[in-house]
Amino acid sequence: MDLLLRAANIHFLDNDQTTETREKSSFKPNNDSCLCTIHRPLSSDAVFHIRNREYGLSNRQPFCSAHKKFMSQKLPDYVSQHLPAILEEKELQLGSVNKVFASKWLNDSQVVMGTKCNQLLVMDVNTNRLEHKTSLKSSPQSNPAECPCGIHSIAINPSHTMLATGGENTNDLAIYELPYFNPICVGEQAHKDWIFDMDWIDDGHIVTGSRDSSVALWRVDSEDLSVSENGDGDGPGHSIIKACVSKPCSGALRVRALSLSRNKRMMGVLSMNAKFHFWDIETFNQLESVDLPWRRENVCMASSEDLGVFAVGSQSYVTLIDQRCSGASRCNPLKIPSSHGERGIRSLTFNQSIITIGTGDGRVLFYDTRAADFLHLQNGSNCELRVGVGWLKHDANYWEHFLHVQYPNAIFTHCYDEWNARLFVAGGPLPAGLYGNYAGLYC
Repeated sequence: MDLLLRAANIHFLDNDQTTETREKSSFKPNNDSCLCTIHRPLSSDAVFHIRNREYGLSNRQPFCSAHKKFMSQKLPDYVSQHLPAILEEKELQLGSVNKVFASKWLNDSQVVMGTKCNQLLVMDVNTNRLEHKTSLKSSPQSNPAECPCGIHSIAINPSHTMLATGGENTNDLAIYELPYFNPICVGEQAHKDWIFDMDWIDDGHIVTGSRDSSVALWRVDSEDLSVSENGDGDGPGHSIIKACVSKPCSGALRVRALSLSRNKRMMGVLSMNAKFHFWDIETFNQLESVDLPWRRENVCMASSEDLGVFAVGSQSYVTLIDQRCSGASRCNPLKIPSSHGERGIRSLTFNQSIITIGTGDGRVLFYDTRAADFLHLQNGSNCELRVGVGWLKHDANYWEHFLHVQYPNAIFTHCYDEWNARLFVAGGPLPAGLYGNYAGLYC
């Protein structure tokens, strides 16, 4: 919250202080043009609300209702516009793992990550301490998918008591108990190919999507599962569960991503043949499918409860999809500013009305859905973050095929902390033949 107020204070420095006072201020931007152009400025009573908070009046009538509205709506919306311009990179060292595909904040200091080499990592961003968590083994009855792909998704249930990700077999679901990562169970035999994405519906139900073009619904109740610390024979030391239901996604060629929206009643499913599929979560039935306007490399998506829309990232466009609309107005493609070649959009998140976009060429861009424009700095240039060099393995493949070509780190995953004030960004080199990683904290 302090960072939110710091970002809000920039508004007051720009408008209420003289040049001399600005120079003496404890907060100094990186350069004279680092502040964003703000489309929706704070109301004139911002100082009133912040001072009431300092004086301890925010919980008293008649200030309580107005203060809560200001702190929960107006201030976060304003800060989401200004925050990108004041973020600074702190690069994190991950050792010799290969490409971070998924990430989630566990608490104020720890981030959990999943990698292409099937490693589950927990990093303390304050101390740089890195822990490796054990992947959960499947039973002998599980048939592993060919060519393991690593961990593509991590999901934490609403109460933060369980974490779901891929198991040692990348077509199986692994469930851990938080905060100590005690193994709970592995879900088997719902998917024949890699699990690409997953999302919790509530504390006890989770849905998964697979490269075999199917989606599955699972029920997980840690109190009903018998967890054994020592396995018997060749069996795992945790419970094995099966899906409540597994269904093919009609018209889909490889389910690539999924996301829940509309109060967990609607699910959007993205497939690699440039189709978007709507599912009713309550009945777990597919409703309809729509063709996406941009057909190349649709590989990531996100949803916004506040806006009631899904966002899909492709090679050059972010497509906003609103199921409440019909016809051509349902899909609205947004062209992202190009760089030195179009290496695609690799990750998306919503922060209030701002869409945060991670690209394959090492940039983070910010699109304001209400202003229908990308965030710009006050000097007119695009507001964007560029990631650091990370770590790259100089193996035989590198020396033979990539020695004279430089590839920036693709941003395969990014996530905001609880306060939407810090941004964790991770990934690695985009070409499949390169082995390396990148992780950074922007705060």
